Amino acid sequence: MNQKFIIRTVHAGVFFGEIKERNESEATLTNVRKLWYWNGASAVEQLATEGVKKPNDCKFTVIVPELTVLGVIQVLPCTEDAVKSIESVKEWKQ
Repeated sequence: MNQKFIIRTVHAGVFFGEIKERNESEATLTNVRKLWYWNGASAVEQLATEGVKKPNDCKFTVIVPELTVLGVIQVLPCTEDAVKSIESVKEWKQ
């Protein structure tokens, strides 16, 4: 399993995926989705360690193959439990 991370940015939000490349406050992520809204975790630190307690109440976007984000201010490696929980959330789309 490739290491998964929670990435928090200044303006773009919170993302979950693998880090392909990182240069200061810029990161290119693969197999990534935006964590737009979650329920059952108080903050990104809890998301990275435990995942979410209410996956049916979360809004996580579709998975995209690659994405570059700017303004990275927090990088948290995810535990196996967190990965399983986050990946269990259905893709939120209209």
